[in-house]
This record gives sequence, structure tokens and C-alpha cells, in this order.
Amino acid sequence: MIQNNPDLIKAIRDQFAHVDNCPFQGDRIFFENAGGALTLKTAVGTSSKYAAIPDNQGRDNPAAHALVATIDKAKADMAVLMNAKSGQFFAGESGTELLFRLIRTACVNAPKGAKVIGSSIEHPASRSAARRWSDIAGLDYVNVPHDDATGLVTAAAYTALMTPDVAVATILHASPVTGMGMDVAAISKAIRAVSPDCIIIVDGIQHAAHGQMDLEAYNVDGYAISPYKMFSRHGYGIAWISDKLSALPHDMLIDAAPTGWEFGTRDTGAYATLSDVVSYFDWLGGEVSNEVEPRKRIEAAGRAIHAYETHLTNAMINGTGNLPGLRDMDHITILAGADNAAREGLVSIVVKGMASPDVVTILNNQGIRTHTRKADHYSGNVLDPLGLPDCIRISLCHYNTEAEIAQLLTVLKDLA
Repeated sequence: MIQNNPDLIKAIRDQFAHVDNCPFQGDRIFFENAGGALTLKTAVGTSSKYAAIPDNQGRDNPAAHALVATIDKAKADMAVLMNAKSGQFFAGESGTELLFRLIRTACVNAPKGAKVIGSSIEHPASRSAARRWSDIAGLDYVNVPHDDATGLVTAAAYTALMTPDVAVATILHASPVTGMGMDVAAISKAIRAVSPDCIIIVDGIQHAAHGQMDLEAYNVDGYAISPYKMFSRHGYGIAWISDKLSALPHDMLIDAAPTGWEFGTRDTGAYATLSDVVSYFDWLGGEVSNEVEPRKRIEAAGRAIHAYETHLTNAMINGTGNLPGLRDMDHITILAGADNAAREGLVSIVVKGMASPDVVTILNNQGIRTHTRKADHYSGNVLDPLGLPDCIRISLCHYNTEAEIAQLLTVLKDLA
């Protein structure tokens, strides 16, 4: 495991660019991982390498052949990472853009008068797409309310509103506001128990960095991620779609392959960095287990990441060393409760009597990077029911340390 293994923590941190310093600010602690995780040094090098290559895929020359092989390898690596036994991966503009494409296709192909179901906890990437395209396609949108106290939506909540005429469903895997992970497999099972042929699309953007994805277990039709939130870089998104969704009529060029979903020439370097990410998970799995098969090592890495991130959030909430935790600071309120087993490396708080942007500025001046979530079109669905205009999001990853948590608690304690 990662906890109590300083050599492994150092080895992990050594693999990421700017792990403890900002090229513009200097030394800093990075607790803004939900806004975009740190980038693997290998991904930085890979991006530079492929950016210099002038050739394109699909030509009859050695460079083009090599580029196609690179993309094929990346897709195969992603299949291992996400345990996809069928379907296809493809790149798009961003995770949000891909969710819109998947949801649009599912809605316009749904039977007239059918329903689309989604939850109030969802990020607008999926929620906005579902609301817009259900309206255009003449479908009724069914909203599943999340639980304000826990920051979660459950399978039981979906079941309560499911009917056989639900043709499209959306699920958020993890909330970038509350930090809670949803039980995708259970929600999917609840949906299919009532509407077996429903097209189910998952927003996995916030969840992906935490290392545990299993498409075989989820039994869904679409899953989108933003690789810059999973140790790669900005500028593209990746989607997986089932064979069923692949075959639906969709936006495509005339006379193109009927199951092709990619538009234009994609960046080979972007695909290649995905192989770097998968290699990293594979390496980490080898460090925390004796597994030799790649998928087993990746599963071991995911378990270790979850356990260590839980250790870090527990240290933040309960205290570390002689420092009190957030739950013991009377001037701080923790969103979704101090004791919440669904938490994935993220704690959102409010400080009594202080605007969240002011707290974020104070932390930033102390070299601690966090982020304000406001009750706007991104986060209002979570914050408005709580009567909060904003909150401070503290999002960490498995390359963070308990010493960094201690520095954060020291500053927050003094805000009383």
C-alpha cells in the first residue's frame, strides 16, 4: 500500500511534473486536482515528440503506419484500463463535448414519447445535454433528486422513478462538488431491471483519476472522460461506446464506415499519452501487489489509490499529529458530512463568516492551491438546496502527502 511507504510516495511524486511547485508562483501545494490533475512527465515528453511529426494517419508511408499503430495501441491500453471487452474508444474535443454527442445520438434515436432519466447531482456536461436533447426529440425528462445531506444519488432513488418507457439514462460517476462517488453498477442494474434496452451513458470525468473503472461490471453504453483530469493533458476527451450505441445512426460523413464516430484527423500524441497513463497505473499496481497480469495490476493500483486517498481525507477531517481536523473546527462546515464512505479524494467546506473566494485567496497566498465553487450553472444544483452561495473545494490525489494536509489544516485553523 502507499500509506506508510515514504519511498513509494517519493517515487510516485517523481513521476509528475510540477508536483510541488508552480512555474508562475513557485513552491505550492496542489489541492486543485478536480480542476485538472498533475501531468505525468512521460506524457509531457510524449506530447512533445508527436507534436514534431508532420505526417498524418491513413497514408501509405512508414510514419503514417507508425502513427496508426500508436493509436491502436492506445485504444487497446484503454480497454485494459477500463476493462472493456467490446465496443470502441474514440477521441473528441473534450469530455463535455463527447457527452453531448453520445446523449444527442441516444435521444434522437429513442422512440417518440419515451423518457430520459438523469439526476440532480449531475455535472451540467450530462445534465444540460439530456435536458436539451430530450426537449428537441420530444421526450419527457425525469429528474432523480439527489440527497443533499450525503451528496449522493442512489440506485433506489432511480428505481423510484423508473418506468419501462425510459429509453435513455445518464449517470454521474463522481461529483466534482461533493466529491462523492456513485455506485454506477447498482444504478445501471436498477435501470435495466425496469427498462432492459435503455441506453445508459456515464460521466466518468471526475472519477477517472482515482483509478477504478470497470466497464464490464457497469453494463452501460457510453462512458466519457477528460484525460487532463487523469494525468494526461488538455485539448481532447475520450469516450467509450458499446457496440449497440456504435451502430445507432449518428453524425458522420457520407459513405463513411457506419460505426465510425471520429471526426477529422486526431492528435496521435494525445492518444499516445493515454498509453503513458496506463503504463503508470500498471507500474503502480506492480509496486503495491505481486500481480503480473496487467489488468490485475491496474485493479491493485486502483485499490491502493482509493485506500491512500481515504487516508488523506480522513487526516484532513479528523486531524493529523497535534492538529485538529476540519470536524473539530467550529468555524468550518463540511459538505456531505464528515463521515461519508462514498468520498473520493475531495472535501468541500465553508468557513463561517467568510466568503469562499476570500478563503481561497488566503490559502493561495500561503502556497496552497484550492478552488471556489459558486452556486452558478456549474454547481448551483448542489449548492442552492444547501442555501450556500459558494464553497471551497479541496481536491487531492494519491501524489499528495499527509505533510501537505498538515500545512492546510494549520492555515484553516488560524481562520477561526
